[in-house]
Formats: sequence, structure tokens, C-alpha cells
Amino acid sequence: MQLIPRSLFGQVMLTLVAALLIAQAISTTLLYRAAEQRRELGIVHAMAFQLLSGAERHGREAMGDRYSHHSRSPRTDRIQDPPLPRLPRELRYSEGATTPLAPGDKRHPKREEALSQLLASQGIAVAEVVVISRSALEDPEIQRMAEHHPLAHRRFMGSPFDLAIAGLRQDGSGTWQVARLPVASRDRTIVRTLMLQTLILFLVLVGLLYFVLRRITRPLAALAERTQRFGGAGSPEEPLAVTGPDDVKRLIEAHNAMQARIGSMLDEKDVMLGAIGHDLKTPLAALRVRIESVEDDAARTKMAGTIEDITQTLDEILALARIGRNNSIAEPTELGALAASVVEEFEDMGEPVTLSTAGRIAAPVHLTWLKRGLRNLVTNALRYAGSAHVAVLREGDWAILRVDDDGPGIPDDRIAEMCQPFTRGETSRNRETGGAGLGLTLARAVAEQHGGTLVLANRPEGGLRAELRIPLGR
Repeated sequence: MQLIPRSLFGQVMLTLVAALLIAQAISTTLLYRAAEQRRELGIVHAMAFQLLSGAERHGREAMGDRYSHHSRSPRTDRIQDPPLPRLPRELRYSEGATTPLAPGDKRHPKREEALSQLLASQGIAVAEVVVISRSALEDPEIQRMAEHHPLAHRRFMGSPFDLAIAGLRQDGSGTWQVARLPVASRDRTIVRTLMLQTLILFLVLVGLLYFVLRRITRPLAALAERTQRFGGAGSPEEPLAVTGPDDVKRLIEAHNAMQARIGSMLDEKDVMLGAIGHDLKTPLAALRVRIESVEDDAARTKMAGTIEDITQTLDEILALARIGRNNSIAEPTELGALAASVVEEFEDMGEPVTLSTAGRIAAPVHLTWLKRGLRNLVTNALRYAGSAHVAVLREGDWAILRVDDDGPGIPDDRIAEMCQPFTRGETSRNRETGGAGLGLTLARAVAEQHGGTLVLANRPEGGLRAELRIPLGR
């Protein structure tokens, strides 16, 4: 399974989605931290307000005109959401001789430090501050009130909530001032809001980018397909439609101009090769007639063989130059039957060639050219090993025409070289032992014409294995 797409469209879309998710994750983190800071600041201010206003109501200390029991802190209203119950006055503020801290309570050092600084800024001589969190069900004061007041029991025990409890002991005093504050749970709406925002941004940006990229990648894909097809066969085609952005249009126009120029050059080459073939074959035919007047049978036979070698070499050169330039369309062909027809040709000549197939395998091929490529591989095996075994099989999306022999094989360092024109495993020019060195080159050109490859490898048990690998899905 490939996680990273290889196409331009897929990579750009993946980059956009990743960048959007990363940016939204950072934004969510920053906004959530800011919301938490505001929440903590609101809790600390609400605690300070209750401590100061509670002390004023008890007549212990007068802390300034801006604090009165009629005022309400705007931050308290923000922290105490409507679902939270409002505590009675005797629970919101109380005084005692002992600290509110009990075993198992969780202290908040940051809240304690912030509360101390806030109280000190109001002129309070702070000796000790304790800030803890506790469930309302575990608070002894609320439990005591709930036991004696059924209404309070239903009010507090029916919907449990958390308490933030602040204890203050001032310098020179043994009395603890205690403030209780219902605390709302952390605001999760910001996460849902950002998720919805991310979804909307994703749909809008990805949707727009999808259409923009499609406008760019569709003509590029058509251009790549046309270039691949032209590079494989070289057949003339109509110019590609000029579409897309200006940059892509210029690229398509350049490709069309290049294709037209290359096609013109290939046509000129075909005309030239045809003329060369005609000009060479005509005197060769005349020579074939003239040698009949030679009285020496050995000399006449030798000259006739030389003329035949020249003619066959010329045919192979012309075939190699023209391969793929035909305008015929590949036709679905059963490859087992194709191989059987080639093997029968050699059996009729008494050659030891065998065939094995693995079921019915069909592929779109140029019948004449593929037969010629397979025939060259069998001929090569017979020339160097004296026998050949042909097999037709399938591996994944590939059809394989395999030719095995029991010959000497090819040195590993020369396997790639053997597919080059006029390269032979035997150094003589004798066609019976070496040939012209174009058989494997022509077979490779046939495989490439079909979008496949020619694979040569030495067999572990000895001999050479040559495979024409043809894609099935063309």
C-alpha cells in the first residue's frame, strides 16, 4: 500500500490537507491555552472578590469603595455558568480556626501564587494562601447543609459539580477566611467550533483546489500519454488539443511542434530507407542471376550464400528501422496460439523446439511483429544451443513469452551489450554461427513497441533465458 501519492494532483492535495490540519492544530492549541488562561484568571479574581467582599460583610476589614456586597464581578458571571447552582452566602464565605485543606485534596500552586499577588495588590497582608479543588459531594460544609435541608440536598446532590476553595490567613491572625466557588467544566465548545471551521475550510479550499488542479493535471496527463505513445510507436497522430493555463498551453504547443518535426523526420527516414532497400536489392537480384553462369559449383554456391546473407541483413536493418511506424492497431490475441504457430514453423523444419502454456492468456499485440520477435529468440537459442523450449505464462499484469536453451549462456558483463545492434555472442560473420547481430535488438524493439521489455538472464542450471514481457492492460 502506497501512502504517498506519486502524481502531481495527489501530492498537492496531500500537502494542502496536511498543511491545513497542522495549521488548525496549532490554532486550536493556542486558542485553547488562551481560553484556559482566561478561565484561570476569572477563577482567581472571583476567589479574591469573595474573600474581600465576605470580610467586608462581616465588618472585619474595609478594603475600598470598589468592593461592596451589592457588586458582582463580571468574571464571576463568566465562570459561573447558568447550569451551576448558586451557593448560599454562608457557603460562599466562611471563617474558621483551621485550614480548609484536607487529606487527599489537590492544591493548585499557580492559583495560589496568582491569588496571593492579587490580594497583596489590594493591600492584604498575606501570611498563607491555600487553593484546592474538590467535588461538591466531598465538601463537608455542603454535606452538612444537605443533611439538614432537604431542598439543599436536591439542589446540590442532584447535579454534582466541582468546587474551587480558597483559604486565606492574614499576617498576625489565626483565622482562616474561606471562599467556595462553583467551577464550570472546561469549555469544549472551542474544540467543536474549530473542528467545524476546519471542515468548512477543508471543503472550500480542497474543492477549489480540486478544480484548479484538474484543469492543470488533465492536459498534463494527456500530454504524458501522448508522449509515451509517440515515443513507443512513433506513429503520426493529430496534434494534442491546447488546453489549461498558459504555461501548460505553451508546453503542449511545444510538444505538438516537436512531434510534427520528429514525425516529418521519421517519414523522411522511411522514404530514404525504402529507396536504399530498392537500390540495393535490385543489383543483388541481378548478381543472383549472373552467378548462374559461373561454372565452378563451389564458387557459385559461396557467392549465392553471400548474396543471401546480404539480403537477409538488409531486411533485418529495414525491419528494425521501421518497427513501430505502422499505423495498425494492436489486436487482442491468444498468446498460446501465437507461440504455437511459431513453434510449428520450426517443427516443420525438423528443429527441436518444444512448447508449454499456462492456460489462456490474451493481450493486445501487433501479431506480425510479435511473431518475428519470438522467432528471433528461438532462432538465437537454436543457433547457440541446438534446442529451445518456449513457454507462455503470466506474472501479475504481465504476459511472458519465455525461451530457454541449454547453451553456454552469456557472460553477465555482456548481457546488456548483447541487445545492441551488430553485437553477437560469436565473433565470426558466419550466419550459421554468429549472424548479423540484429536478432536480439529486433526482439527488444518489438517488446518496447508493445510497452514491454526484453529480459535476458543466465539460468542457474545452465543456458540462457530470454523473455518478452508484454503488459496485459494496454
